[in-house]
Amino acid sequence: MQIGLIGGIGPSATDFYYRRLIAAFAARESPLELTSVHADTPTLVDNLGRNDKAAQAEIFLRLARRLAAAGAKLVAIISIAGHFCIDSFKAESPLPAVDMITEVNQAVRKTALSRIGILGTRTVMKTRYYGGLTTAAIIPPSGRDLIDVHDAYVTMAASGSVTEAQRSVFDRVSRRLLNDGAQAIMLGGTDLALVYDQQTSEFPLIDCASIHVDAIVRFAVG
Repeated sequence: MQIGLIGGIGPSATDFYYRRLIAAFAARESPLELTSVHADTPTLVDNLGRNDKAAQAEIFLRLARRLAAAGAKLVAIISIAGHFCIDSFKAESPLPAVDMITEVNQAVRKTALSRIGILGTRTVMKTRYYGGLTTAAIIPPSGRDLIDVHDAYVTMAASGSVTEAQRSVFDRVSRRLLNDGAQAIMLGGTDLALVYDQQTSEFPLIDCASIHVDAIVRFAVG
């Protein structure tokens, strides 16, 4: 089944999905059929800040139509920030959408976690992952920490690379969330793959991007 990705938001997340999909299909000795289109990060950040779901959903719909015309049979938005309009998008999408929020909620349900800290954009953190997780309490940073994480994340996502200063922000806030009772840290932004890896992290992670990729693979091969 040909996979359609709405990528570009940001470049490092697109690279992460692409590489992980290649590896997953190679492990299955199955050919990967994939088409990707580009969505603009600054436009998404602007629409997210204004909570303009209609405007961003229309952008995604236009791109999904392009993917459908290219032969894709499913679509995935490879951005957690982009999921702020996922319900509006799914209602009109010409292709079945693999919803990251739903997949992460199901993955968390299988764990014994009850309190999870979160990193990401301001909206993702303040809404506690858009209120989509029903199986654990999501604990966002507070005060200056929330602002620092948002600023570091948005800059990192737009550039496609992480600086030591940005990394130190994420580490400092993660440790504070864990000290305040979080049992794991949710990577509430796909570009956080630049910073943390489940295999090497010093603390437990909920890696939303990895969960999403695994779900895309299941849909495509199933």
